[in-house]
Amino acid sequence: MATAPAAAVIPDGRRSKGSDSSSSPVTTAIFLFFFVVVVGVLVSARWITTTTHLSITNLDQWRSKPAILTTTHTTSIPAIPAAPPPPRATYSLSCSAPPLACDLDIPSNISQTLDLALSPNASSASASASTCAAIPDPPPLPATANASSICPTYFRSIHEDLHPWRAAGGITRAMVDRARATANFRLVVIRGRAYIERIAPAFQTRDLFTIWGILQLLRRYPGRVPDLDLMFDCVDWPVVHADQYQGENATVLPPLFRYCGDNETLDVVFPDWSFWGWPEINIKPWNALQKELNSGNRRVKWMYRQPYAYWKGNPDVAAIRQELVKCNVSSEHDWNARIYKQDWVKEIKAGYKQSNLASQCIHRYKIYIEGSAWSVSEKYILACDSMTLVVAPKYYDFYSRVLMPMQHYWPVRDDNKCSLIKYAVDWGNSHKQEAQI
Repeated sequence: MATAPAAAVIPDGRRSKGSDSSSSPVTTAIFLFFFVVVVGVLVSARWITTTTHLSITNLDQWRSKPAILTTTHTTSIPAIPAAPPPPRATYSLSCSAPPLACDLDIPSNISQTLDLALSPNASSASASASTCAAIPDPPPLPATANASSICPTYFRSIHEDLHPWRAAGGITRAMVDRARATANFRLVVIRGRAYIERIAPAFQTRDLFTIWGILQLLRRYPGRVPDLDLMFDCVDWPVVHADQYQGENATVLPPLFRYCGDNETLDVVFPDWSFWGWPEINIKPWNALQKELNSGNRRVKWMYRQPYAYWKGNPDVAAIRQELVKCNVSSEHDWNARIYKQDWVKEIKAGYKQSNLASQCIHRYKIYIEGSAWSVSEKYILACDSMTLVVAPKYYDFYSRVLMPMQHYWPVRDDNKCSLIKYAVDWGNSHKQEAQI
């Protein structure tokens, strides 16, 4: 038993076969996940036709916080692949005519374009035509497209995540405003354009790369992302505790997006920023990194890899990781584990010579263990063609709820992890054919 390589990240078994492909199934699935999430939220909220009718009184919040306006250049998707492509749709970064009137009461760092877009007059066709060029209607979906042929199995989790709001009768403005308390940024999409209000600083560039991923969604599916308004929290830990929103309190349940959740919280799970890169620790976007991981997997076949369980990371962020360090080989014990501490300060100074993820696929077994919450390392470990040992996970991300023990990974309990790691490695080394499947 061993986890699938890159396919483990997409549990339905799809993976890129050719290194020259411009778009991998993983990336396509991520974008589809984005699309289904935002549509699901809007269906739950019954906002699909009402988002542009936001009250102008809500702009007081925009005047007190810095905001940026972001748009994308997009291309249309032909309805029939064999047909000639339609003319390319271009979206300007600013409206050329007529110029927006300057409101002296609005600070210069606040987007007046968003103020205008959110005004009551923006809902009329004439107002839309007088501000920005209208986005063309999306082409019809291919007749052969259906959910069973394009949606990975983990998409079912979207319905589970949105069920509390469906049961409450939908999402209200008060619910969204309540999510602002811990949000790092607010995302508003109006007529295919993304507007961002940065509410609080995020750690490193998490917010920036998350926003970049959203812009890629708008670019890949021009005209298909409906109007929406949501709050996003870039911190690791989920904060919407289910027990605080029972009964009458369900009417104020905040729809807060973040990268992970657990069984005690109701945060809406969204793909993490590192799929589009993590420059602070030299991690490339997933499309490029997946190709390098596939190449690294081919360098050493599983049977010839080092017969130990490997983990490298920062043990200082969680007690459970500090306990894992005790499983390292010593003069007294050999638990069949090889544990390495990642010192990012030294690694940055050394030019990231010892942190190339593609060069770490040389052990038969790899350990995944959570940090202060879920860890982005999960997808890189699963993609390494090694038998993955997962230590008692509490949190889940957007795909991990459909990973099956003894199919995609070998489960390890937390209370006796050293002995259980040794047992798993001993079993795999004595059952090599089963372990590498």
